[in-house]
Amino acid sequence: METVPFDTAEQQRTRIAWLYYVEGLTQSEIADRVGLSRVRVNRELAICRERGIVQIRINAKLAPCVSLERRLVERFGLKDAVVVPTPEDVAQLPSVIGMAAGQYVSDRLAAGMSIGVAWGRTMLGSLKAIERRSLDGLSVVSLIGGLTRASAINTYETASRFADLFGADCYYLAAPTFTSSAESRIIFIEQAAIGDVLERARQIDMALVSVGSISPHSTIRRLELLTEEESESLIAAGAVGDCLAHFLDKEGRLVEHPINQRVIGLAPHELAGVPTSILASGGPAKAAIIKAVVKAGYMNVVITDEVSAQRLLADD
Repeated sequence: METVPFDTAEQQRTRIAWLYYVEGLTQSEIADRVGLSRVRVNRELAICRERGIVQIRINAKLAPCVSLERRLVERFGLKDAVVVPTPEDVAQLPSVIGMAAGQYVSDRLAAGMSIGVAWGRTMLGSLKAIERRSLDGLSVVSLIGGLTRASAINTYETASRFADLFGADCYYLAAPTFTSSAESRIIFIEQAAIGDVLERARQIDMALVSVGSISPHSTIRRLELLTEEESESLIAAGAVGDCLAHFLDKEGRLVEHPINQRVIGLAPHELAGVPTSILASGGPAKAAIIKAVVKAGYMNVVITDEVSAQRLLADD
C-alpha cells in the first residue's frame, strides 16, 4: 500500500502548537515532552504564528477602533470598515492589517464565489489569517500582471497560495505588470487568454487590494518596476500613489502619464462595481493614496489601522 509522505518538522511543529495553545502546557513542559530546549520550543511557536499554522483571533474590540469604524462608514458611505490598533513598529503594519484582511475575507467567502487579488506585503500577510477549507466552485483571479522573477509578493504566488487554501480554480494574467510600451500593452490585451482573465476579473464577487505610495521605499520602487526618473515625473504629474499599479492624483483620477498606458490589469474605477471591494492598507506614506481611493468611491470596505483611520477622517 502506498504511504502518504509528510514533513516530520511540520508534524513536530504542529504538535508543539497543539500542546501550547490547546492543552495549555508551558514551554518548559513542552520542551520536556518533545525533547527540545525551551528556546527551541519558543522559536517553533513563533514560526507557527508566522506561517499561519496557528491563527490567533481577538474577538473583543477596542472602543476607539469601533468608533473610528463607524465614522469611516458614515463619512465615506462604506459598506463596512475594520480598524486595528497601530503597532509600535510601523514596519509591522502590512502584517497586522493583512491579518485583519485575511480574517475578514475568510469569514465571508462562500462556495461559488470569485475573488480578485492583487499583490504586495499586505496581501501576503492576509494569507496567514485565512482558514484553510474546501469551497466548491470558488475561483481566484489575478487583478494585475505579475513580476518577471519569483517573489513571495508576486501576483502569481499570492493568487496560487490563496487558491490552494480553498482548493479553488486560479486564473492568472500571464503578462508583466508594466509592458515596455503602450503599443506592446495592446498586443497583450488582444490575446484571448489575457482578455478572458480580464473579463473574469470584471465579474468577481469580492476584491482584496492594497495601495502603494510613490516614495523611494514603496514596493514598486523596491522591485525596480519604476525608475527614479519615472517616479519624479509621476509626482510632477500630480500622482500621490498607485492602486492596481495605476497612478492616481489626490482626487483618485488617473494622472496623465505614459506609465498608466502600460499597465496590464483592471483599472481602479472598475472596482466600484464589485459587490465587496476591500482596501487593506495603512501607514503615513500611504495616507494620500488611501484617501484618494476612498473619496473616489472605488472601494466599499476599508481595513486599516487607528492612526491611518484618524488621518483619513481628518480635514483635507
